[in-house]
Amino acid sequence: MAEILVLVDHLDGEVKKVTLELLTLARRHGEPAAVWVGPGYAAAKDKLAEYGAAKVYEAADEELTSYVVAPKAELLAQLVADGSPAAVLVPATAEGKEVAGRLAVKIGSGVLTDVVDVADGFTGEHSIFGGSVIAHAKVKTGLPIIAVRPNAVSPQPAPATPVEEQVSVTLSDAAKAAKIVERVVQEKGDRPELTEAAVVVSGGRGVGGAENFKIIEDLADSLGAAVGASRAATDAGWYPHQFQVGQTGKTVSPQLYIAVGISGAIQHRAGMQTSKTIVAINKDPEAPIFELVDYGVVGDLFQVAPQLTEEIKKRK
Repeated sequence: MAEILVLVDHLDGEVKKVTLELLTLARRHGEPAAVWVGPGYAAAKDKLAEYGAAKVYEAADEELTSYVVAPKAELLAQLVADGSPAAVLVPATAEGKEVAGRLAVKIGSGVLTDVVDVADGFTGEHSIFGGSVIAHAKVKTGLPIIAVRPNAVSPQPAPATPVEEQVSVTLSDAAKAAKIVERVVQEKGDRPELTEAAVVVSGGRGVGGAENFKIIEDLADSLGAAVGASRAATDAGWYPHQFQVGQTGKTVSPQLYIAVGISGAIQHRAGMQTSKTIVAINKDPEAPIFELVDYGVVGDLFQVAPQLTEEIKKRK
């Protein structure tokens, strides 16, 4: 089977969920070969093996993580030249898309971004116009470089015993043009990360203000869930922008998504409509969100959400 390079997204040795999705996708079309950049591989090797990495290219040189994204593109370009893989898959994150673009220029190939699925022949499927249109695209020149949107694919374990290969790359002066001079560790709360949470509770315009988001947080904490927000809520300054769910925010696909006081504009739906079970609480029975839900509650969120929180706590 043809080798497919998968760029591993990780933080301090912890593999991000999107990498497991990419490995799952790669298995459908060839032999997944994970590309690990930087230190910390020893803590992550079992996770990569669990999700089917047939091979792991380990570039452990800390210099590769001392600069911005250019070193990763140069490493991938070298692996492409040395191994002739069938495709390269990267996460469609801000960094991943930049790596994809730089790599495409280096090797003279086409690139597809924000892909939600990959069909035979490495045809990329794109969900556009807020999910109302599905488009298909294919690279016409060179090796397919595909940036896949997080939470587009359900990760499936497929245990393997990967062959490990140490690799290195001599960085060009251009790759060293932007150096990382400081790293600040963001304090993590007790809630799970939004894009990787199994349960997400989001608040929207109906919450009415920043002070009322405690209702959303209390409900989320009772379920061990992550907190999200609609664009209307983040634009109003009621909740930080990094928690925005939607087409211009983060895409989530949890087992349970609870939308509280969210009308269901197409922009928001694009970021959560693949959730397995969707529940909405809204006082407007004509709210568009009810077209999408599995369970809908027509009522005042200020009454319904606290009652739901209390009932959940009683049943723990």
